[in-house]
Amino acid sequence: MKLISIIMPAYNSSETIEDSINSVINQSYKDWELIVVDDCSIDGTGDIVNKIIERNKDLKIKLYKNAENKGVAYSRNFGVKVADGDLIAFLDSDDLWTEDKLEKQIKLYRKLVEKSDSNSETKVLLFTGSAFITEKNKRLDYTLHVPAKVERKDILKQNVISCSSVLAGKELLTKHAFPITNMPIHEDFVVWIEILKEIPFAYGIDEPFLIYRVSDGSKSSKKSKAAVMNWNTYRYAKMGFFESVYYMMFYAVRGFMKWRKIKSEGSKQI
Repeated sequence: MKLISIIMPAYNSSETIEDSINSVINQSYKDWELIVVDDCSIDGTGDIVNKIIERNKDLKIKLYKNAENKGVAYSRNFGVKVADGDLIAFLDSDDLWTEDKLEKQIKLYRKLVEKSDSNSETKVLLFTGSAFITEKNKRLDYTLHVPAKVERKDILKQNVISCSSVLAGKELLTKHAFPITNMPIHEDFVVWIEILKEIPFAYGIDEPFLIYRVSDGSKSSKKSKAAVMNWNTYRYAKMGFFESVYYMMFYAVRGFMKWRKIKSEGSKQI
């Protein structure tokens, strides 16, 4: 079996982190370690994690605490650095996985390795579809579908790679670390853009193994902020002005269609 290191950055996540960790504990694939990086929470997040560790001494759950608040990019990079596994998964402390998430992804990973001519078994980037819940754990009647594979030009039009759905090689994530900058950007998007310069495709499983928590306050102001961050991401990735404008047009149209679906179909709670 292949050890998967799961990186969970956490900041003031006392209301959700136990459910997130339980979704890891309940995975059908058992060869994993969970690395929780507490980014100076002040709401007892670390205490909750310590209690979970105490109750599950037979499991590989580790808690690290940043000396000061460093941000999610630093926390993910630190988790990758201390990870023992050759494969890395990310799960935010308010998101959830279905119990077969890792099992299905490791099956795809093995198929890709068998077909690969590469000398490295860890130059992989995998992702999945997503379901959605509200802050109050109400399931939304909407699913984010993903293609079987994407290349760099595809994700520049719409980033369908949700960070909490990713399974990737530590080799790639060490080389292409999450950027730490004061510029408001989508740090994970930068990483996928850079990785897809090195490998031709990222591979998706079109099943909602990730259950993504949507903020109840996701209004137009936040969508405007996301658009600015998307533009900044293109520029941070050293894309030219006109190239950035070209892909922003795709982003605007597809982003509008996506959030319209979430608003219309998501209003039907299951």
